Amino acid sequence: MSMRKTTGVVALSTAVALVLAACGGRGGDSEGSPGITDDSLTLGVITPLSGTTAGPGNCTVAGLAAYMGAANEDGGIEFGDGVTREIVIEALDDQYDPQQSLSAFQQNSSDIFAFTSGLGTPTNRAFREAAIDGEVPQVLIQTGDPIFNDREESPWQLGFIPVYQNEGAAFGEMLADSGEDLTVGILSQNDDFGEGYVEGFKEAIEGADNIEIVGEYTYEATDTAVDAQLTELAATDADVFLNAMSITPLAISTIEKARELQWEPAWMLPSNTSSPAGILEPAGANVDDGFYTVAFSKAPQSPEFADDEDVTAFLDNLEAHASAYTTSPDFPHCMWSYMIGATLEQAFMNMEEPTRESFMDALFNISDFQAPLMLDGTAVDTTQDGNPAVSQLVVQRYNGTGYETVDSF
Repeated sequence: MSMRKTTGVVALSTAVALVLAACGGRGGDSEGSPGITDDSLTLGVITPLSGTTAGPGNCTVAGLAAYMGAANEDGGIEFGDGVTREIVIEALDDQYDPQQSLSAFQQNSSDIFAFTSGLGTPTNRAFREAAIDGEVPQVLIQTGDPIFNDREESPWQLGFIPVYQNEGAAFGEMLADSGEDLTVGILSQNDDFGEGYVEGFKEAIEGADNIEIVGEYTYEATDTAVDAQLTELAATDADVFLNAMSITPLAISTIEKARELQWEPAWMLPSNTSSPAGILEPAGANVDDGFYTVAFSKAPQSPEFADDEDVTAFLDNLEAHASAYTTSPDFPHCMWSYMIGATLEQAFMNMEEPTRESFMDALFNISDFQAPLMLDGTAVDTTQDGNPAVSQLVVQRYNGTGYETVDSF
């Protein structure tokens, strides 16, 4: 089993990019941190580029490559120390395997300035302690695990997306506020992802007399089927199905199995496994059933954003700079990583020294930043200890082509 390593740098040749990535340091300046020179800064993305989560995983790099590629094409980013640098991206494939994640970090942390955007709770957790010990930034990563937002325990880490508890709570609040008497079936991944989702949902419906959980089951992230759990849940004929699932093929097969069992609940789907093009359309989802998710980024597939300036620029940059990963934003992770690129740029422009310490100081001082592609009512705010960069969410319903914001269930 080998780890595929891709260097994505726009406006630099592959050979030059590899040399820059290998140099580290600051051109002989002992005060500079690894991975930064007077010409470039190297970012690492440890993420699944192959395997069952390769679709979302490639998107975690594609949006970042699109944003930084456009910036490099314009001449680079002027940092707070007055030096203009281009951004090098090292994408490292962990196949959603924590052991490979840790290995990737150990083998590359001395050449990379900061790790960012990578997908996965168990995989990001795998090198969390090593990043803390090495004082290496592990920031704006794509996991809703709240452990990455505790600055007292680790001043070197920060999540990007809302914590899983917030996503689950958004669904619970919507159902509780509906006033309808509803039964709920739950299937969750047996890890921090699934547990956090269910925890937030249950806290939100606590005390709501109109909501009853009639079935609750778990599955392992390594499972290839959940037919037994679906059969039991279908037998409850629950009105609503909370499917706290992060594995793309399983999400598709779950919708197909429910249809086979003639169970037609309303679906509550996590933001990372609710893609119309990547999941709902391949599964033949019936829009009349009601598929709900939570979001903070614009969906390029939605007709309402067809002429949106942010979306148009994003799609152009994706086509021009992200072909090594994907130019089709089938998963929200593509949009998230583009927003991560814009947020990193804000920090770069305000870091006064070429050090990881100065970078973290600048990163933790971004407030009310309207990153491109953000939905109305959401913003990037990195100033609140205990919270990720994005905390606000909007509940949306699938309309057959994309999602539209809803006020009630």
